[in-house]
Amino acid sequence: MQMPELINNVDKTLRDDLAAEVKDGSRLSVAAACFSIYAFQELKEEFEKIEKLRFIFTSPTFTTDNTPKEKREFYIPKLNRERNLYGTDFEVKLRNELTQKAIAKECAAWVRSKAQFKSNISNDSMAGFMNLDDKSYMPIHGFTTVDLGCERGNYAYNLVQKNVAPMSKSFLELFDQLWFDKQRLQDVTQEVVESIAAAYKENSPEFIYFVTLYNIFNEFLEDISEDVLPNEASGYKDSKIWNMLFNFQRDAALAIINKLEKFNGCILADSVGLGKTFTALAVIKYYENRNRSVLVLCPKKLSDNWNTFKDNYLNNPIAADRLNYDVLYHTDLSRKYGYSNGLDLARLNWGNYDLVVIDESHNFRNGGRLDVNDENEKLNRYSRLLKDVIRTGVKTKVLMLSATPVNNRFNDLKNQLAIAYEGNPRIIDEKLNMNRSIDDIFRAAQRAFNVWSTWEPEHRTSQSLLAMLDFDFFEVLDSVTIARSRKHIEKYYDTADIGTFPKRLPPISKRPHLTDLPGAINYNEIFEELMRLNLSIYTPTHYILPSRLSKYEEIFDDNRINVGFTQAAREQGIRRLTAINLMKRMESSVHSFKLTLSRIYELINHTIETIDAFDRQTSLVLDLEEIDNLEDYDDDDENNDFFTIGKKVRIDLADMDYLSWRSQLEDDQEVLELISLMVAEITPEHDNKLQELLKTLTQKIENPINGSNRKVLIFTAFADTADYLYENVSSFMKSRFGIDTAMVTGSVDGRTTVKKLRTDLNTVLTCFSPISKDKHLLMPDNPAEIDVLIATDCISEGQNLQDCDYLINYDIHWNPVRIIQRFGRIDRIGSKNDVIQLLNFWPDLTLDEYINLKARVETRMKIVDMTATGDDNILSNDEKTDLEYRRAQLERLQEEVVDIEEMSSGISIMDFGLNEFRLDLLEYIKANPSVERAPNGMNALVASNSDSPPGVVYVLRNVKGGVNLNGRNRLHPFYMVYVREDGEVEIDHLHPKELLDKMRFLCRGKTEPDLKLCGDFNRVTNDGRKMEKYSRLLGDAIGSIIETKAESDLDSFLSGEKISFFENEIEGLDDFELICFLVIRNS
Repeated sequence: MQMPELINNVDKTLRDDLAAEVKDGSRLSVAAACFSIYAFQELKEEFEKIEKLRFIFTSPTFTTDNTPKEKREFYIPKLNRERNLYGTDFEVKLRNELTQKAIAKECAAWVRSKAQFKSNISNDSMAGFMNLDDKSYMPIHGFTTVDLGCERGNYAYNLVQKNVAPMSKSFLELFDQLWFDKQRLQDVTQEVVESIAAAYKENSPEFIYFVTLYNIFNEFLEDISEDVLPNEASGYKDSKIWNMLFNFQRDAALAIINKLEKFNGCILADSVGLGKTFTALAVIKYYENRNRSVLVLCPKKLSDNWNTFKDNYLNNPIAADRLNYDVLYHTDLSRKYGYSNGLDLARLNWGNYDLVVIDESHNFRNGGRLDVNDENEKLNRYSRLLKDVIRTGVKTKVLMLSATPVNNRFNDLKNQLAIAYEGNPRIIDEKLNMNRSIDDIFRAAQRAFNVWSTWEPEHRTSQSLLAMLDFDFFEVLDSVTIARSRKHIEKYYDTADIGTFPKRLPPISKRPHLTDLPGAINYNEIFEELMRLNLSIYTPTHYILPSRLSKYEEIFDDNRINVGFTQAAREQGIRRLTAINLMKRMESSVHSFKLTLSRIYELINHTIETIDAFDRQTSLVLDLEEIDNLEDYDDDDENNDFFTIGKKVRIDLADMDYLSWRSQLEDDQEVLELISLMVAEITPEHDNKLQELLKTLTQKIENPINGSNRKVLIFTAFADTADYLYENVSSFMKSRFGIDTAMVTGSVDGRTTVKKLRTDLNTVLTCFSPISKDKHLLMPDNPAEIDVLIATDCISEGQNLQDCDYLINYDIHWNPVRIIQRFGRIDRIGSKNDVIQLLNFWPDLTLDEYINLKARVETRMKIVDMTATGDDNILSNDEKTDLEYRRAQLERLQEEVVDIEEMSSGISIMDFGLNEFRLDLLEYIKANPSVERAPNGMNALVASNSDSPPGVVYVLRNVKGGVNLNGRNRLHPFYMVYVREDGEVEIDHLHPKELLDKMRFLCRGKTEPDLKLCGDFNRVTNDGRKMEKYSRLLGDAIGSIIETKAESDLDSFLSGEKISFFENEIEGLDDFELICFLVIRNS
């Protein structure tokens, strides 16, 4: 009797033995846990000789009685056994040769003719074994290349005993007994054939996109609960507002609801002109349908917009939705009494709102006190919001809207997010489930930004900043923000039903001289005189005698509102603002400048007269206004806490060194008199800037850029300048062209040359932009039309005036972001204009002179402060950096109109969010649960375009670790790389958002394979047999990941971190498993 033979799969492999034993007409019977097409490939020639293969899956596999997903301990192993059909974890190397398609096709054909598969459906355990004619082999774990001895696998040893007759007889009889047992086995041949066929069929691009999403985000599906998803039973999708939204707005609305339910807060930071208001209205409708109470907090200038959408007005496009939210103003948080927008603030139940929508939430970015307990304590608007609205009463969700949530520090963002978590980091930390607290994450991000901001401008790019930020920071932003740019929408959404943005013509720059008077003064000479001013009229507390200071610290509530925010510091801030404001007013118009000079002169003159009338024997209390005229300041200045905390200054002259103060006041009085004389003769006729504006308007009217469109929008920072322009422009346009002009400033009712037309904001804007403002509904019988509108920044946010195609900045706002926001009134998606024009008036100075002047004014005020405070810091590095950035931004604005996210001092949160992809997957998997069974290694083909050159996007999974040590790849263990056909990397693995956006755009909606592209590809690759080129590109993709990691390790080593270059070494292909790939080909 022949003794059993032991096959150790080292000296001799099971594959070699089977190859030797198989004869024509052999019958093979296998009982094993899984079957791999790569095992078939190894024995393909021998299998052609076999008459019949009978295969039993020893555990339930491909069975119809699917175990419920909830029983994951059974469901996941079954799914894994089925997926092993396309190769196990230890056949990665074979899969990465990309010949799976050809192998699967041959295997499926062979199975159809020669194989039958059955599966164990009982609870009985079955050991694996194999019979070939009269021989048996055992134990057999699976029928894979590892079990055949071709691959190493993770077996410590892989011994197989080979028995021959008569010892094999028991196994032959056992297999036959099992094979015909219908109680234990179910035929699954058809399911196996269909599953193998899935690996070689032509796939639609959309399917590959969702296979990618499923692999990367399937853990999200496990964590999701119905509680945090929009409840469609509420009927919000039947609402008028929902059906008015564009596709990208719907995506945002769903994501916002998800974030509000999960994290209690969200910032919608879509760029200017993308309809954040409408998106927010859809969210409001959702919560109102669920019987929730909603408050909208907005700047006063935007209240008409929000009121229109909830009131029963003819021009309310969503009147049918009967929205019922309350509208209050940001400034109402600083008041406890009085009426606002029809609501009695004294009786308002602030704590009863389930949802608060904060429009232009960047106005809250400076934060405030978080530990507020004293009922009598004065609070700024931020602290009041936290105390009375968010922390009090019902649990309040917070939706914040802002195109510019970040100015030049990440704390801006943190302060806004803190509103949603009640100022208590523990609340958000528990929800985010991070390893570090949100405070630590933002501190680390700010440190990275501080380092980055010291770099030379050419190295200070957004990409270099992104590379310095870590995974946790991206996760936080992804969790609680949504931010898309105009370019993002145009690039990654189908805009066929939306329309397009108009084309921006290159900006026009005008630099007129101050005046045409002979020997007249110029800008530089005026600024030189301004530098001599002390402006001590705004700093009376600096002259309080040291012995009396304690008395006034208590009077002024020093340190009670904001820590460190004393009356002296407040006054220094106001003086600085005023000094800079004199420059701004001079730039704006000679008229405004003269008014400001006069107001300051009168204030100083009155104060000197008061001092002169003072008798030491009696008490005389100075009753000064800190800010003597709000009209002198622009919107950004007015949002400063100086304007909201403490207005009246009452000081007894007996407590002051009033003689020193009087001397300083007198010096300023002389300077102001001199400057006033210098500009006194510049009348409108000799105001070069005004005359240049009139020429520009003439040129525009006589040579319109879109058909017969004659509309022009003129922006200025100051109401005084607007008034001056209206006086001169309106008469000129009426007499010369018969065109009507209007003015809106926000502070008083507007003005217009249209007789008997109401001059409220809504009426004026409706007549200026009749199509976008639905004039045919509101004023059907009124033919009035306004073609020239002069406005302050009261309409620079939240207004759609896209009927207009020409915008003039009569003065350049010192915050370049404001310039983009102004342009956003006419630069809007769906505009009827083909092109739009931006024209900027600049001072008659070089840009360097302009920026240096601002630096000198800042420095001058610092030096004055230094004498009073002992502060020896002239201009901080932050201020110098800010000035340098402003210079760079303004320089760009002379050449091009840039998007707002490119104007935000290097900090943009546009490209961080991945939530839309998760929601894509969530929606898809409801109707397509089979995506989880998709084999690895599949591909689809799409046509290349100008943004997507021919190449391949590979989706990989790291199977051995060691790549993402510094947490920079947010998708780890998944990696995506876009390689061009020449092997160069187009987009590397550290930009997953860009890659997913690219895939989404190329694949979404393409539900059928492109048969022409597939046919060409199959011819070139001989139906998937000749995949060397794509296997080589895969090697390039993996090589780029390894190379990037090596560079990162070296950078860390050179910066002083301890790095072992021998730990976690990545060898190459074997470390990554190919999930799927998208081939981009020329069509």
